Amino acid sequence: MMIQDVPDTSSLDYWLNWRVFLCAVWVLAPMIVALFVIWKYEKDSWVETQRPKGSYSEHSEDIWKPSLERIHPGWLLGFRILAFCYLLTSNLVRLAFRGFRIYYYYTQWTFTLITIYFGMGSVFSVYGLFQYKKQLSRRMPVDQIVDHSDIRLLLPVLNGENMPFIEKRRPSDSKIVRSCVKLFHIIFQTSAGAAVLTDSIYWTVIFPFLSLQDYEMSFMTVNLHTSNLVLLLCDTVLNRLRFPLFRFSYFILWTGSFVIFQWLLHIFISVGWPYPFLDLSIPMAPVWYLLVALLHLPSYGLYALFVRIKHQFI
Repeated sequence: MMIQDVPDTSSLDYWLNWRVFLCAVWVLAPMIVALFVIWKYEKDSWVETQRPKGSYSEHSEDIWKPSLERIHPGWLLGFRILAFCYLLTSNLVRLAFRGFRIYYYYTQWTFTLITIYFGMGSVFSVYGLFQYKKQLSRRMPVDQIVDHSDIRLLLPVLNGENMPFIEKRRPSDSKIVRSCVKLFHIIFQTSAGAAVLTDSIYWTVIFPFLSLQDYEMSFMTVNLHTSNLVLLLCDTVLNRLRFPLFRFSYFILWTGSFVIFQWLLHIFISVGWPYPFLDLSIPMAPVWYLLVALLHLPSYGLYALFVRIKHQFI
């Protein structure tokens, strides 16, 4: 990708005008609202009790159990390891050829975030396999139970016959486990919206209108704007993670952080913008910023709809 040529971005004249003020409103106002939504709803996303129908809560088993009970957790682990290795290799190859300047682009930020998601998912799935074996070992016939105060009755179907089994109660998850589970959910939900946003903008705006003049077409470029979303969709089909609407706030903060990073960089260093619609000197800059901000709604909404449909049919 080629960086766009712009006027001197380190001068005061570039920043002290109505366009910059209006663009700042489009960026900062949603971020402030997002912080308020997180403060209001995030504290209630974890509950120890059983999840009521229609409500959202998180459990440590959600991060490693497949969407269907009859699917062994090892399948989800294998897919996550393969996806992580592929994404990590792609990142390292780009880093070797282009250096750290690849992180000048929002697409690379998102690609790296998805790589982190699959890396964490692989670790959690390994942990889940041990938990899965422990759960199987805790099951035993009812006639072998002595203390009935610490058990609950299970009636699984074994070899086509209903046989009574019990399972010891699990200890409550620690604070560290809760934090890791919540972070994993946030990364998943943020990267999903960001992947849809980056890929849709690239294939509908950058590729057809800017590819010949400003962007080079190569395998790595296509890989960067397709594999991230494809692998994430496949993982979504296999996992049982939820997709609450209030987590849209983290998606807003993710994109807003990238824009603020670009602004701070251009205040001190006069360099080109990674994407032409970020250039604050063009007359249509406020319109472009508003359009990109509004695109966050369908980007996150379509993925949330996909997850909801999957949970309804599975």
